[in-house]
Amino acid sequence: MNTNLAILLITSAAAMGGAQAFAAEHVVDQKDKQFSVSHLSVRVGDKVAFKNADAYFHNVFSVSEAKTFDLGSYAQGKAKSVTFDKEGEVEIECAIHPKMKMVVEVTK
Repeated sequence: MNTNLAILLITSAAAMGGAQAFAAEHVVDQKDKQFSVSHLSVRVGDKVAFKNADAYFHNVFSVSEAKTFDLGSYAQGKAKSVTFDKEGEVEIECAIHPKMKMVVEVTK
């Protein structure tokens, strides 16, 4: 890689906020009326896609202080994403299946 290009990329990433420039994407499956993980650790700026692998609708939401959202209902084969932009613990549930719960821990 050209040295000037490498410096430009590093400088651009720093100007864009560093962590967000290198944000990761995670996938959590919803299968058999449960999330594929009960706890997920991510960094500020990371995105999590919630993929419905069940034959019925799911609704993913959170009312946590660190991140409040409601993805609405969506069918099998669909996925909806959330970007976690603040540190903290986010409790996530499915409005249709109350036993479906997980925690996303967001760190810097």
